[in-house]
Amino acid sequence: MKSRIAGMDGATGPAVPESAVAPSTGPVSSGERLVTLDFIRGVAVLGVVFANIVAFAQPYIAYGWPQGFGAEPGLLESILWLAQFVLIDGKMRGLFTLLFGAGMALFAARAAARGAGAGLQLRRLGWLMAFGLAHFFLLFWGDILFLYAIAGLIALPFLAIPERLLLRVGLLWYAAAALYLAASFTGPLVLEQSAEAQLANPEHHAALVEALGEKVREAEAERVAFTAGSYRQEIAFIAQERGNVLAEYPAFALLETVPLMLIGMALFRLGFFSGGCGSVRMRRWGWAGLIGGAALSLPLGLWAMLRGFPYWLTHFVADFAAPLPQLAMILGLVALLTAWAPGAATGWLGLRLVAAGRMAFTNYIATSLMMMLVFRHWAGGLWGEPGRAGLLPIALVGCALMLAWSKPWLEHFRYGPLEWLWRCLTYGRLFALRK
Repeated sequence: MKSRIAGMDGATGPAVPESAVAPSTGPVSSGERLVTLDFIRGVAVLGVVFANIVAFAQPYIAYGWPQGFGAEPGLLESILWLAQFVLIDGKMRGLFTLLFGAGMALFAARAAARGAGAGLQLRRLGWLMAFGLAHFFLLFWGDILFLYAIAGLIALPFLAIPERLLLRVGLLWYAAAALYLAASFTGPLVLEQSAEAQLANPEHHAALVEALGEKVREAEAERVAFTAGSYRQEIAFIAQERGNVLAEYPAFALLETVPLMLIGMALFRLGFFSGGCGSVRMRRWGWAGLIGGAALSLPLGLWAMLRGFPYWLTHFVADFAAPLPQLAMILGLVALLTAWAPGAATGWLGLRLVAAGRMAFTNYIATSLMMMLVFRHWAGGLWGEPGRAGLLPIALVGCALMLAWSKPWLEHFRYGPLEWLWRCLTYGRLFALRK
C-alpha cells in the first residue's frame, strides 16, 4: 500500500512507502527502514575508505597528484592512480550525497506525518555541523559532514518543489556547474601545456610556477607537522593551514553537493529506491551510465598519466573535467545497487553491508580514528611512508573491520553509537540504545 504525505507547503506530496514513515514521535526503527538505502550506504562507506586513504597517509597535495608522494610514480603507482580516478574518486562521495538528499526527503516526510515542521530538520543539520567541525579539527581535515550540513541548509527549501521539477533542477544545476568548472580552469591548463602561451604571458606563467612551488613548500611543512609534532601541534597546523578549506565549502556545496542532494531527494520521492522504475530498466540504465561514464573518464586519466602527471593538467582532469562523467557513473551505480539490493541484502555479505550502512556515521568517524592511530607518528608512525600499493591493504583492513563489527553491534543495540547520539540531540530526549 501507498500513503499520501502532506508536503512542506501543505499540498499533497508524492507517494511514499508506508514503511518509510514511522508513526511514533521518535526516529525510525530498524523494522521501518528502507533496506535499499542502507545497502547502498554500506557500499559507499566502504568505498570512501579507498577514496580517502591517500589523504589519511600523505600530504594534501598527494590526494590528487601522484608526484605529491615525494617520488616519481612508477608504472604500478600510475595504474593505481588511474584505476582510482576512473572507479572511485567522486563516485563514492556522489553516492553518499545522493543518499543524504534521499535521507532528508525521508526525514521531512516522517516529520510532516507527525505534524512537525522544518525546525527538526534544522536542528538535525545544526548538530551535524558541530560533529563535522569536531571531526575536521580533531581527526581528519577531509571531513564531509560540515559540508553536508551547509548544503543541507541550502537544499532544504527545495523540498517544496514537485519531485519531477526537482529532478530537472538538480540535473541542470549540476551540469551547468560542471561546465562552469571546466571553463574556469582553461587558463592555468593552457599556460602549463603551451610554450606559446608561456612566451605570450610570462608574468602569468611565473605566477603559476610560484603557486606550485608554494604548494610543495606547504606539503613539506605538513610532512614535518605530521611526522614530528605532538597531537596538539597537529591540531594547530590543521587550524592554521587547512582551516581555509572550510571557507571553500559553501562554493563547493553550490557547485556539486547541493545539486546532487536535490537529485537524491527527487529520486526518493519518485519511488526510485523502492523499485518504482522496475529492475530491468534500472539495470539497463545503470550499466549505460556506469560504462558510459567510465569510457569518458578513462581518456581523461590517460591524458594526465601519459604526460607524466604535470600538476595543473592532473588537477584539471581530476577536479574540473571529471564531474559530468562522474554524474553518469554515480547515477549508474545507484541504479544498479538499487536493482541488486532486494536480493543481495539477504546474503552473508549483503547483510553486513546493510549493517555497515545503518551505522555509516559511526563507521565514517571510526575509520578516521583508526587511520589516525595507524599513520600519525606518535601512534602507528606510517604517515608519509606507503605508496598507493602499500595503502591498499590498510584500506582493505578498514573495510573488513566495518563489515566485521557492524552486524554484531546491531544484534544487541538499536543504533550505532553516533547515530544514537545524533538522534538524541536532534529530538532533545534520550532514546533506548540497547534492544
